[in-house]
Amino acid sequence: MGMKIKKGDKIQVICGKSRGKTGAVLAVKKEEERIVVEGVNMIRRHTKPRRKGEKGQIIEKNAPLALSNVVLICPKCTKPTKVMYFIDEAKRKFRQCKKCKAMIS
Repeated sequence: MGMKIKKGDKIQVICGKSRGKTGAVLAVKKEEERIVVEGVNMIRRHTKPRRKGEKGQIIEKNAPLALSNVVLICPKCTKPTKVMYFIDEAKRKFRQCKKCKAMIS
């Protein structure tokens, strides 16, 4: 299955505890079909002190989301949209917004 969402894209979460939130894609895990989104699906990890005198702490970090739970936001029309592919005369493949037909870089 092709990945229609890439690093740097703006997405919106459509289901789960972070439903309705938007953010930029930080990482794409192609094999697992999961993505990491900035400020969405935050988890807390408790860390032990590693050195003498250091304190334990709680670290918040982004957890990966399933690709099926997000939808791409078109940069031109700023609406959540599906992605379709367009192939030009030079046999190059581009992503295209299904609503406004704008090219997505």
